[in-house]
Amino acid sequence: MSAGLIARKLGMSLHFLANGEAVPVTYLQVEPNVVVRMKTAEKDGYNALVLGVGAKKWKTRKGHEHTRYQVQKEWQVDSLEGVAPGALITAEVVPVESLVTVSGVSKGKGFQGGVKRYGFAGGPASHGSHFKREPGSVGMRQHPGRIHKGKRMAGHMGGDTVTIRNRPVLVSDSGKGILAIKGPVPGPNGAAVYVTVSVPAPTKAK
Repeated sequence: MSAGLIARKLGMSLHFLANGEAVPVTYLQVEPNVVVRMKTAEKDGYNALVLGVGAKKWKTRKGHEHTRYQVQKEWQVDSLEGVAPGALITAEVVPVESLVTVSGVSKGKGFQGGVKRYGFAGGPASHGSHFKREPGSVGMRQHPGRIHKGKRMAGHMGGDTVTIRNRPVLVSDSGKGILAIKGPVPGPNGAAVYVTVSVPAPTKAK
């Protein structure tokens, strides 16, 4: 797996292809990712890069200055050649036409019923009906005399780690730090997401 990027979700829009087709995309803002530290196979058993964004300086009581990062993420890599702690990684590593894997935390929706959470049909909505959005019978008779774990019922919805795979990159602007990923990306606008190149862009013949 190649190293990825930490990005922030900006929102969804339309991107028009050369043939005029309108494709829904999610725009991501990529500020330069700092290589916070490196892990080596000799010391840690595998090669990895730890990237961070949102650097903030702070001092200890003894006057030593340190840097904290708002978001950090580790990526396992095959090789550490050409990379050093403190180096900056930009959106240039995610070219157009490559396929990426994007992970993020989905929007939290609080405590929800079965109709919203699982798409249950519910009952008749007309007056006189005493069964509208209730879950219905959930009993298991005398044996086993309980409800099995995993029963689809009302509960907490959202706030889960969601990963979407093999989404094409339609726009990659390293100067502005903008990526456009086809389709939706998990999380609310402004949330941090993790982008990894799963299939590199095809090399064009000269």
